[in-house]
Amino acid sequence: MKARETLKQFYTQHGQDFSKSGQFNVFERDGFACSATSMLPNRRDFYKISLIIKGSGVIGIADKALNIQGNALLFMNPLVPFSWDACDDEQTGYFCLFTEEFVNHNLKSESLSHSPLFKAGGNHIFFPDQESMNLLTGVFRSMLKEMHSGYANKYELLRSYIQIIMHEALKIQPADTFYKPANASERITGLFIELLERQFPIDAPDQVLSLKNANEFATQLNIHTNTLNRALKETTGKTTTEWVAERTIKEAKALLQFSSWDMAEIAYSLGFEHASNFNIFFKKHTLLSPLQYRKDIVSV
Repeated sequence: MKARETLKQFYTQHGQDFSKSGQFNVFERDGFACSATSMLPNRRDFYKISLIIKGSGVIGIADKALNIQGNALLFMNPLVPFSWDACDDEQTGYFCLFTEEFVNHNLKSESLSHSPLFKAGGNHIFFPDQESMNLLTGVFRSMLKEMHSGYANKYELLRSYIQIIMHEALKIQPADTFYKPANASERITGLFIELLERQFPIDAPDQVLSLKNANEFATQLNIHTNTLNRALKETTGKTTTEWVAERTIKEAKALLQFSSWDMAEIAYSLGFEHASNFNIFFKKHTLLSPLQYRKDIVSV
C-alpha cells in the first residue's frame, strides 16, 4: 500500500515553512498555492477541513469524485485517500490542518463520533447555503485570529471552533451527485484493509481492538455488511470474517512469541471476553492451543 503523505511533505510541496507548523494550523487558500499545486490521490497522516468560497476543481475522496464550483465544505482524514485538482486560478477560502495529537476525547464526543471527520465511508463533501457559509467563514476567521493570540488555552478554543464546523456539517444535506470509478470494490477493499491494519500492532494489554467483526467494519465504512463482504470476496477471494480472523491470528502469534503477557491479557487485547474463547479460536485456526504454540516457539 502506498505510503501516506506526511504533514512535512505537504508543507514542502506547497512551498511552506514546516518549522512553523504544530498540532494545528489554519490558512487562507489563496495564500497557500491551492491553484498551482495539485494533491495527488493518497492518504495523509493529518486531518484537513477546507471551506471553498471561490474556485472550481475536482475533489476525489476514496471511490468518489466530484466537480466543485465554490461554496463547499470538505472533510479529509487519515483513513481516506483524497486528491484535488484546481480548474482555475482563483481559489479563495480557508482550510485548517491538524494532527492526531490535536484530536482529544472531547473532539470525538458521542454526538460527533459519526462526523465525516472521523469516518472512512459516507459523505465528506457538503454544499452550505449562504447562511451557513457566513457562519463558517466567521469561524475560520476567528481561528486565524486565535492562532496569533497569546491565549494560554487557545487550542481548547480552537477545538471548540472545529466542533462548531462539524455540527454545522451534520445539518447540511450532503452531496448526492458523485460519480464512481469502475472498480469501487477495490476502493472498498483498500479502505477496509487500512482500517484493519490501523488497529495493529497491539503494544499494551489495555489496548483493545475496537473493530472486531464484519458489522462493525461496515458501520465504520458507512456501507452494508453484504456490500463489504461482496467487495472483499470479489477482489481478494476472502470474506470480512476471514480477513479479521487471519490478522487476529497473526497478532496473537506475535504476542505469544514476543510478549510475556498471560493468556487472559492477550485474549482481552484481541477482543475476547474470556481466555477460553480465545483458546478455542486460536486452536481452530492453528490446531494448537495458545499455550502449546508458545511452548513450541520457545523450544525452537
